[in-house]
Amino acid sequence: MSQEEPTSPVELEEFETVDELEVLRAERDELRDKFMRVLADAENSRKRAERDRKEAEMYGGTRLARDLLPVYDNLNRAIQAIPEESRAASAALIEGVELTLRELTNVMTKHGITMISPAVGDLFDPQLHQAMFEAPLPGTKAGQIIQVATEGFLLHDRLLRPAQVGVSSNPG
Repeated sequence: MSQEEPTSPVELEEFETVDELEVLRAERDELRDKFMRVLADAENSRKRAERDRKEAEMYGGTRLARDLLPVYDNLNRAIQAIPEESRAASAALIEGVELTLRELTNVMTKHGITMISPAVGDLFDPQLHQAMFEAPLPGTKAGQIIQVATEGFLLHDRLLRPAQVGVSSNPG
């Protein structure tokens, strides 16, 4: 039998059923594809929301943390500003300021804030330090820290404030 159109009613019904079956299979495949895409989108949204939640938990206090840094600096300066001859007379006051500074440091540490404390002689790192000035200091190499003005701080792995330093500009 060559490719002829079916002529009997039974053959015609069979042909229509086959066409309907193919249409239903195509529709099923299309719906399955859409379902899989929606499922993948939902999973991606869930992962994105989880990542955003974790980020908000870790870094949500960034503004507050930045606002606390001047308090730390001022308490530190207050302790350093007391002359040696006045220390004995002001021992109780000094102890109170030191305890307050220590408590502030403990709270900051508890919330993931760590101090960047470069030492004189360390190499300048532009990722962690801000050069406030450059000066040729004898006995140093270019790029070495020669003075620390203020400590820097990290919130987990993000820089809150770079340490402010002076850097040697000696050639070689």
